[in-house]
Amino acid sequence: MHEESGSEAKPIIIKKYANRRLYNTATSSYVTLYHLAQMVKEGLEFVVYEAKAGEDITRSVLTQIIVEEESKGHNLLPISFLRHLISFYGDSLQALVPRYLDHAMQTFASNQDHMRQYIQETMGGLFPLDRIEEMDKQNMVILESAMKMFSSVYKKGENQPEQAKEANTDRPAEESEDTRIEEMRARLNEMQAQLNSLTGGNRKGN
Repeated sequence: MHEESGSEAKPIIIKKYANRRLYNTATSSYVTLYHLAQMVKEGLEFVVYEAKAGEDITRSVLTQIIVEEESKGHNLLPISFLRHLISFYGDSLQALVPRYLDHAMQTFASNQDHMRQYIQETMGGLFPLDRIEEMDKQNMVILESAMKMFSSVYKKGENQPEQAKEANTDRPAEESEDTRIEEMRARLNEMQAQLNSLTGGNRKGN
């Protein structure tokens, strides 16, 4: 979470040259995708530009990092999740997917921080490995179900009875979209409750 201020540090500029080499302008040195991955883990903000055209290619570079990590066997993205994600490309709800996923991941990350804090405060950092693995599996199931719930909201709108569709013909398109967004918010709240139950949502002192 970043607080806006007049002295807020600007993102580090990374330039990508035609030879595919990445150059960190802050350290005046060439870096690799591995270095960029470490910067992400350290919470360092950066943007990547194509050196010649000046095009912002940050998204594609971050995607390359994910592909490289997955190829090493560090699998975070289940096949079923990837299939759901791919199915939304070109879909009429494509524009809503990034915001939905961002909110879901922010919620997931927030609960993970609470869990780590609880471990440090109550167990001195010690926690059974099998329990951690089990919680990771449960959290991933919730993320997968989030995509399924998102898909069901859209299908519900598509498959409504003809009489209901005719009744909605006089309603503005924005109203129908707002209703769909409200349903998505309700489902996000359900997912939040599930995450809280897994990560000890009722914390002491806060």
